[in-house]
Amino acid sequence: MLLEINPLVLPDPGLVIWSTLAFLILLFVLGKFAWKPIMKAIGEREQGINDAIASAEKVKAEMAQLQNDNERLLAAAREERTQILNEAKAMKDKIIGEAKEQAKVEAAKIMADTHQAIENQKMAAIIDLKNQVGNLVIEVSEKVIRRELSNKAEQEKFIGDLTNDIKLN
Repeated sequence: MLLEINPLVLPDPGLVIWSTLAFLILLFVLGKFAWKPIMKAIGEREQGINDAIASAEKVKAEMAQLQNDNERLLAAAREERTQILNEAKAMKDKIIGEAKEQAKVEAAKIMADTHQAIENQKMAAIIDLKNQVGNLVIEVSEKVIRRELSNKAEQEKFIGDLTNDIKLN
């Protein structure tokens, strides 16, 4: 069996020649006038893309450097904060220690002043007591001498009576 070929499917030799000739002319015109500007535009576009990529890489590197700088600054700030806090704590402890020492000195001074005042009052009381005793002795002696008793036994009895009569304050 022979295959029947449909005449619509067969190419016409004239059509093929004219189509080929039109294609070649179009290719020549495009090559002469359009190919260079199209290639130039593609090259410029490629260069722009490469420049944008390089710029993005540069920005990325700068951002990484800035991030490292920020981390370093944060670490330095934390260290400085810790140092300041430690200095403040040391100063607080020093001030408290000085205040305690000053309070001890003041307390010791107050105690010494109080002991001195007590000693002064004690001495004043002893002196006053001695003066009173001395006055009593003088009074007793005056009375004994005024009476001029001849008998020693009477003198001792008289002194005993006088001491009983006198009340000590």
